[in-house]
Amino acid sequence: MALPPDTNSASTGSDKNDKAAAQKAAQQDVFVREVDDALRQDQMESFLKGKGLALAVLIVLVLAGFGGWLYWNHHQKTLREEHAEAYIQALDSVQSGNLDDAKAKLQALSGEDAKGNAVPAKLMLAAIAQEQDDVAGAARIYEGVAADEAAPKPLRDLATVRLVAARFDEMKPQDVVDRLKPLAAPGNAWFGVAAEMVGMAYLKMDKPGQAGPLFAEIAKDKNASEGQRSRARQLAAVLGVDAVPDVVDARGEAIEDAETTSESEAAPKGAKAQAADSGDTAAE
Repeated sequence: MALPPDTNSASTGSDKNDKAAAQKAAQQDVFVREVDDALRQDQMESFLKGKGLALAVLIVLVLAGFGGWLYWNHHQKTLREEHAEAYIQALDSVQSGNLDDAKAKLQALSGEDAKGNAVPAKLMLAAIAQEQDDVAGAARIYEGVAADEAAPKPLRDLATVRLVAARFDEMKPQDVVDRLKPLAAPGNAWFGVAAEMVGMAYLKMDKPGQAGPLFAEIAKDKNASEGQRSRARQLAAVLGVDAVPDVVDARGEAIEDAETTSESEAAPKGAKAQAADSGDTAAE
């Protein structure tokens, strides 16, 4: 009698074949990964041998530069705070009359490293020099600030005005005019002071025709100090120039004529009333 086929044996053989195939596939995957890793490593080594080193150096330089910038920025901020504090202390010393102590603090600030506080410190040093009767020393400082193109223009103009004021008596009148003429224009921040000195220079040059109108402009300038306007009115009057500001109405029109007309109309009425009173008195 024939025996039936052994199905268990067939299944076992099939399982063995599947396991072998799976094991082989797994081995192939491992091999492929190893080869891929090796290839990547070779590529990285080749890159580092080529451009990788330069890139690494660049990264280091960028990081170093950024760190340096952070340090410099912090250092500059610290310096600005220190300079501001020193400047305030110098102002306190000036107000208390301790000029020598103020000079010591200001001289440290007037160097190139002081940057923003350097020019104000120099101007204060010049003012202290004038206070101590060192006109020549003050003039040198003012001249330096006025010629410094890196300084703010308002401070350069201030230095120019102070320089001419300090040396006015020894300067030629024409030099005064040449130096201050750009500032002696209505609307300029230094118009009052500059125009007054230019007007005095014109008088020294025997040019009253140019001095008078300039003094009249000062007298009408609302931004000029009361002292400047008062002096200018007096000088303009002496030179025969009307320096009295025009009175205008709400529309900006002069009302001097209207006032004059009112006064002239009032005069006859007053005269008639006075005559009537006189007649009544006589009748009595």
